Amino acid sequence: MTRSAIELPVNADDRRIARLAAWAIGLTLAEAAIPSPLPGVKPGLANIVILLVLLQHGWRAAAWVSALRVLAGGLLFGSLFAPGFWLSAAGACSSLLVLALVRYLPRSHFGPVSLSVLAAFGHIGGQLALAGWWLLPGVALIKLLPVFAAAALVFGAVNGIIVARVLAAPASDRRQSGPCLLP
Repeated sequence: MTRSAIELPVNADDRRIARLAAWAIGLTLAEAAIPSPLPGVKPGLANIVILLVLLQHGWRAAAWVSALRVLAGGLLFGSLFAPGFWLSAAGACSSLLVLALVRYLPRSHFGPVSLSVLAAFGHIGGQLALAGWWLLPGVALIKLLPVFAAAALVFGAVNGIIVARVLAAPASDRRQSGPCLLP
């Protein structure tokens, strides 16, 4: 009896995507342990990794890391294909769409902080659009909009500052500090 096996070639880019996705997934898990004063308001720590990937390796790599993070998060939290999974997916897709559109604008106007804030607004916009279409009436969402917009602005700015600091750190410092993303 002959066994057949499917072998998929794995290259350095695949390994890098897997490693970065693991960081994003780890931050997603860590974030779940942080108590939130308001349901649905989270700092989006995994978005730090997504933005770093975007700025260092391009949009396609960022899309892969983001998709793997959403899928693995759904599996690990036991919410795969539940409403929370779809809200996460809608936010990730909208955020990536905003970042894809910004690629065509002059780069001199957009740094890590502004990109992070735009991505955060895209994320919350995608989630609210899906929630309004599927889960909640529009009137209820309008009342929540200021809270979510303020959270997107604050957390987007903080995450962008972290990304800017990581990118500003000399490469030798990042290598010496081990696998940690922060300088």
